[in-house]
Amino acid sequence: MEKTFDEKYIKSISIYISLSFMLILFVVLFSDKLYGIFGEQNYTAVHLLSEIFTIIVAMSIAMQLWLTSRFKLINVDVYMGALFLSLAILAIFHTISYKGMPFFIIESSPYQATWFYIITRLLISVGLLCIVLMKAKSITTMHRNIVFLISMILTFAFICVIYLPDKVLPPLVIEGMGTTLLKNTMQYFSLGTQIVLIIILLKQFNLAPKRSLLFIAASIYIIISDIFFTTYRDVYDIYNFTGHLFQLFTYVAILKAVYYTTVEFPFISMIKANDHLESSRKEMHHMAYYDEITKLPNERFLIESINKSFTENLEQKTVLVLEFDRILAIKSSLGSFYSEQILKMAAERITEIVGEKYFVSKLRIDQFVIFIKSHKDKEEIMALCKQLQLSMSKPFHIQHFSLTGNLNIGIAHYPMDSTSSENLIKHAQFAMYEAGKVPERILSYESSMLNARTKRVELENDLYKALEEDQLFLQYQPQLNIQTGEINSMEALVRWNHPIKGWISPADFIPIAEESGLIIPFGKYVLETACKQTVELQKVINKPIKVAVNLSVGQLFQENFIDIIKEVIQETKIPPHQLELEITESMTMNTNYITPILKELKEIGLTVAIDDFGTGYSSLSYLKDLPIDCLKIDRSFVQKISNKDDQEPLVDMIISMAQHLKLDVVAEGIETIEQLHYLNEKKCDFIQGYYISKPINIEDLSERFNEIEQFALETIQGMKMT
Repeated sequence: MEKTFDEKYIKSISIYISLSFMLILFVVLFSDKLYGIFGEQNYTAVHLLSEIFTIIVAMSIAMQLWLTSRFKLINVDVYMGALFLSLAILAIFHTISYKGMPFFIIESSPYQATWFYIITRLLISVGLLCIVLMKAKSITTMHRNIVFLISMILTFAFICVIYLPDKVLPPLVIEGMGTTLLKNTMQYFSLGTQIVLIIILLKQFNLAPKRSLLFIAASIYIIISDIFFTTYRDVYDIYNFTGHLFQLFTYVAILKAVYYTTVEFPFISMIKANDHLESSRKEMHHMAYYDEITKLPNERFLIESINKSFTENLEQKTVLVLEFDRILAIKSSLGSFYSEQILKMAAERITEIVGEKYFVSKLRIDQFVIFIKSHKDKEEIMALCKQLQLSMSKPFHIQHFSLTGNLNIGIAHYPMDSTSSENLIKHAQFAMYEAGKVPERILSYESSMLNARTKRVELENDLYKALEEDQLFLQYQPQLNIQTGEINSMEALVRWNHPIKGWISPADFIPIAEESGLIIPFGKYVLETACKQTVELQKVINKPIKVAVNLSVGQLFQENFIDIIKEVIQETKIPPHQLELEITESMTMNTNYITPILKELKEIGLTVAIDDFGTGYSSLSYLKDLPIDCLKIDRSFVQKISNKDDQEPLVDMIISMAQHLKLDVVAEGIETIEQLHYLNEKKCDFIQGYYISKPINIEDLSERFNEIEQFALETIQGMKMT
């Protein structure tokens, strides 16, 4: 939208309007002397010439908008183009039906000519008013074609009505008497519409000054034209010719407005953009070779430096790729500000250790590269890696958060691993991805890693088919209420049975789904299926049971997430209080964002649990303010319980804290009676794990529910007796 305004432009428009009013004054003062100035025999030709010019301008407007709308399909431009195409066609028929013109279909007469004229007058007034009031929006090519087609159909339909042998419309001019009341009424209605249009354009003036000014000028011209057309005595009156002249001025002003918006303004904008790019060349050069966040050389600079070093000597060179493994989680939960701050701090720590000895660079995907040009033995490289890891292990303090993570490092050597700069970096990346799976988190590239990455890509491709071909299904793990011995809740767990590769662990495909964005449709499938199957299970076991469903970061940060939840509840008819949503602890870091979402979920009637509690970054001061209902103790803490006499301080602390905050506690991964005894003594609320039941299909759970619950009840009763 145009925002600037050129004072020279308004000055030039003012000159045109001033000259126009001087012309009006001249015509009014000397109208009697100018009567019949063109000669009686020439008035038909004069009318023909004035209308030809008007038709040319109207058709130019239509063609201009038809051609330019191909590149920018805006409804306002399309409707205006269709309007002026109709006006041009009607003006043609007005001209050829004017009294004195040669025979066309029927004898020329004031009836046809005046009706064609008055319709063009009404069309341009009402049409422009509607277009100015219209909200600009993008449309399709099909929409454009339909609008122009409808315009043509309606225009020729009206032409057919005018040329009917029996006149169905009342006459607008009576020879010897002049114009009728109907004709003058429509003429003045057109004039009034133009006044309304001017008022609206003045209100919108600041949005598009030049365009508005030209349309205001056009409206003034057409008002003047209407005044002359309703006051002339006969066709020889100079007022008649002046009316045609101002009608032409109207179309020219609109053509200039259309030309400005479709050609001049975009062209000027392009020139300004080019000037800005030229003036910013140095800045852009820096941007092309340096990372904006860390100010380190970027990937382009790195590759050029590596290639240059290859030409200097052929001795061994080494590339290290480093990645802070919590960047993605921090960005998803806390936002890009925190992840960018960590990248800046990490760059400072790396630069402080490496100094100017080696080339330090930043890749586009939040990874760092250290390029070692000269030969270094394995011990030196490993020592550097350990030093980097030690530096990165210290917490990153950002505002009120203290964020920690691990540094994964991949190593590739030239020329053993690759003689190409791109492949050398890629192989070091492969090693870095695999390094996250080993305790040291440092690995050198091996050819087998390429196969592992290939399999990962294949698995990602297979994931796209998994939903379509019903390869995914759910299993449920019952949750036992320790106090009552009842099973009144369960957790839904997604599983994948690949038609060729067989059973694939969630630990393998869930991270891929999150990285690829497939976690959104996966999450919706799990939510819908879990709610539907839970409702069916309740009918079989004849008792209410709650289902817990895990949420991903991607789902939680969807714009329409709350609407999706409401839709699923409505479609599956599950009572809201029987659905629990589990979020990870890292999702709670951005409290400003997540708190309103959790409050909306609570208002619906759902319960919310924090899964794998104790492994993330939750601040206890914020935890008490979050609208949650339950904490789930991560299985890694539970597995450390060996017998009921041992103390597990983290488990004790979580249970105690939950009790203080009046939250339920679910302990995951219960595999032994000793763990159950311990949790019972600590007054844990719920447990789930293989000791009670492994995750099972909904069909098996329906059949075995009473059996599982009976076993759980007997276990709890026996435990309490001892």
